[in-house]
Amino acid sequence: MTLELQNAILEMIARGEPLQTTIDQLCRAVEIIAPESICSVLTVEDGRLQTLAGPSLPDHFSMAINGLEIGPTVGSCGTAAFLGEPVVVTDIANDHRWELFCHLALPHGLKACWSTPILSGDNVVGTFAFYFRTKRGPTVREQQIVDACVHLCAIAIERNLRVIERERLGFTDWLTGLPNRLCFHQRLSELAASREPWGILLFDLDNLKLVNDTFGHTAGDDLIRTVARRASSVVGAHKTFRLGGDEFAIIVGASGKHIDLEACANKILKALKQTAECAGHVVFPAATAGGSRNDQASSPDLVLKNADIALYHAKEERRGHYVEYSTGLGTAITRRFRAIREAEMALRQGRIHAFYQPILRLDTREIVGFEALCRMQIPNGDFVAAATFHEATKDAKVASDLTEQMLVHVAADIRNWLDRGLPLQHVGVNISAADLHVGNLGDRLCRTFADAGVSLEHIILEVTESVYLGQRGSEIADQIRMLRARGLRVALDDFGTGFASLTHLLTMPVDVIKIDKSFVDRLGPLEPASFIVEGIIQIARKMGIRVVAEGIEEVNQAERLLNLGCNLGQGYLFSKAVNRDDAAVLLERFGQIESASIELGHGLSYAHRL
Repeated sequence: MTLELQNAILEMIARGEPLQTTIDQLCRAVEIIAPESICSVLTVEDGRLQTLAGPSLPDHFSMAINGLEIGPTVGSCGTAAFLGEPVVVTDIANDHRWELFCHLALPHGLKACWSTPILSGDNVVGTFAFYFRTKRGPTVREQQIVDACVHLCAIAIERNLRVIERERLGFTDWLTGLPNRLCFHQRLSELAASREPWGILLFDLDNLKLVNDTFGHTAGDDLIRTVARRASSVVGAHKTFRLGGDEFAIIVGASGKHIDLEACANKILKALKQTAECAGHVVFPAATAGGSRNDQASSPDLVLKNADIALYHAKEERRGHYVEYSTGLGTAITRRFRAIREAEMALRQGRIHAFYQPILRLDTREIVGFEALCRMQIPNGDFVAAATFHEATKDAKVASDLTEQMLVHVAADIRNWLDRGLPLQHVGVNISAADLHVGNLGDRLCRTFADAGVSLEHIILEVTESVYLGQRGSEIADQIRMLRARGLRVALDDFGTGFASLTHLLTMPVDVIKIDKSFVDRLGPLEPASFIVEGIIQIARKMGIRVVAEGIEEVNQAERLLNLGCNLGQGYLFSKAVNRDDAAVLLERFGQIESASIELGHGLSYAHRL
């Protein structure tokens, strides 16, 4: 073999030319140098021969030997690969190693074959063979050519194997061995032209952070591997992808013409729920799933987006279950994202303000406090109620940031009113689940009001029943107790609309009950609401808990409440929420002097974000 040819082949290998192109070029060049030979190169994959190059061999012959399992009597190449040493067959028709295969070669005039294994280290990765149309072995020169070619083929195949391994690693998740996000998106792009039904399932683990924080990241890694193994056992490892962190995706193909994402998702969720041992700890895996089909979208990217929307909705509304995408879900999520974006912008631009609705004595109409309501100033200068951006408060960070800004406004307004000598008693702050789950609410409250020079005796916290008595109720109750130990009082808001149970009043620390407007609206003489309200008032009085009626809009409602024993209320009958300057005017004209307060002992006022 000429040095020029060797350099040309080495250059092709260095440039990264496709392996088949490089070896095909080598075979063609060698057949020119050794004109009596017919060159063939096979690779060995999983113990089977795979045709790589044989430009002068008949296609029918190349196809016939492709996929043959190597062995001691599998022609020249199969035997050489099996033994790991050269095999010279000078008469194919009468050699026992060709007994089962000579009918493939002889009709094409192939009468002899010399094959040499191509090694990578100690492993046989291929064979290089010369076929002849006469019964003979190789000459010395032909043997020298083969030796050089085997060396070049080894270099080319080894490089190709390294490239394949790099690509495999690039498309494989290191922790689970599953295909990764890059591979997932490549598969999606391949589905763009598919007309068959298919769909995407997205899974998020619900308790990975808890496992990491409680048992350590080794246990968390074990949990991820367990989930990967269980999910792939249901649908197959080649269809299961780890996108990163606690995210998994599954591409589901159709069974016939029908695709049942829900059945597949529920089967996986069921498999995941079984207990698992993670780093020596017993863990209960929990996951939430969302899915979308390709008949609902015009592109794979849109199918993925829809599945993501469905997963988002599932985590918000049906955690631990599966939700399939529908058009309405996209609208709801879009509305929420828009609300979050608008709220975040208003926070950055200082357009969140506190307005105040008076709390009055129903008998004297004296103001004993306020309920502060969150208002957003929109670009045209108008103020909108928090109900218009309520969706944004479902985002924990937005909810916490809104509370933080409301605290600052309320603290500044209280300081202003006190400095003016106005008869202010108390202003409270409504707190959300997000505020309590963050865990540093007490420190935030103390810091904010201390910076403004406002004593905590002017503050009452309002917590809705659904927050106070819902999930993690015992943890929240413990936090409330700690806050009360710092001098804060607690009002249970919207009483009767959430998890109402009078037995909760025995264990939950509460200073005030606020009767929801839905009861006030039904206070007819013989209405059941009247009996319920009267009962609540009597029980609360005996327990030393104060009662405030919300949403009073008519004079007869105020009178009825007074007759039932409720002395405090608020609503449009008296005043809508007003800004701090108008609130100061109301305090100056109608504020109750604290020493005159009878019903509330220390007097009450409220801060509330709706």
